[in-house]
Amino acid sequence: MIIHMSRTTLVLTDRRLVELKKLAAARQQTLSSLVDEFLRQGLERAHRSRKAAGPVHLPTFAMGKPLVNIDDRDQLYDALDGP
Repeated sequence: MIIHMSRTTLVLTDRRLVELKKLAAARQQTLSSLVDEFLRQGLERAHRSRKAAGPVHLPTFAMGKPLVNIDDRDQLYDALDGP
């Protein structure tokens, strides 16, 4: 099986990079594998929370009968142009 790995650049604060390097050393992992693990966990958490939230229900309002037939381009343009 062929695994394709992409390279990218992350912009981290010096403090965050030091923390990550210390943690990677303590776990005997490479920095790349540690960051990959954290990204995977974060993406899984985001996916779970999105699923748990369910669909978004937006409010609707009764606006009454339209004042302009939007299928009639000339009538619509006249209404948009104003008096």
